[in-house]
Amino acid sequence: MSNDALARIGGKALPRAMDETEKALRIELAAAFRIAHHFGWNYDTLNHITLRLPGTDTFLMNPLGLGWDEITASSLATADYEGRISSHTGVKLAPAGFNFHSGILKVRPDINCVLHVHAAAGAVIGSLEEGLVVYNQSGCALHGEVGYHAFEGLARVDDEVPRILRDLGSKHTLIMTNHGLLSVGASIGEAFGWMRALIEACTLQERVMATGGKLKPLPEALQAHTKAQMTKSRNAPREDHSWQYWMRVAERLDPDFAA
Repeated sequence: MSNDALARIGGKALPRAMDETEKALRIELAAAFRIAHHFGWNYDTLNHITLRLPGTDTFLMNPLGLGWDEITASSLATADYEGRISSHTGVKLAPAGFNFHSGILKVRPDINCVLHVHAAAGAVIGSLEEGLVVYNQSGCALHGEVGYHAFEGLARVDDEVPRILRDLGSKHTLIMTNHGLLSVGASIGEAFGWMRALIEACTLQERVMATGGKLKPLPEALQAHTKAQMTKSRNAPREDHSWQYWMRVAERLDPDFAA
């Protein structure tokens, strides 16, 4: 299906050598798009997940025009930090997405994956002056991991990238206020896990507030204590076993993503 979709947006894969590492990472990244679509994080052709190709100055990114449910391993574009695409002809990259995704990857070698969505719950919480409030055990994983970046319009301007990096700091998630959500990780599984935790926390806060009842957020000290317990038990979003499970879910949903 996706090869037809790629052709419909004018894209064509170029014949080129590809090592086993890139092949495997393309499959993982395509799975992330499919699972994110399955979760309802994105139903359009916008927003992005990018992944560094190790040992190179290039990264993988979804080409402009493909829906997340159409992405396959072979349709992902390989681009450099100047926006040159070496894997396909006839495809383009979204200007704003390319700007800040490439900007993060270029100056943060510890980050290999950047994930950005406009999930509705994230937009809701990002529109509140108080920001994210934690109400349950799962949300404690986010203690000390959530930054905030003020809306500046479409993120196409180069000089916004340093401010995004400043507001992200050493954290793994960023609420881009009045805009969307961003997560980063050393791997796809880590970035995916942080985003899942952030969206679930935003969704829960939205639902708790909608009850109209008296709110009972978790005290910060208790959040920190629970986060320390999670870290000690390695029950954190970066755990690989969760990502391997989601890879299996992607295979059950539609194994063609690996094509």
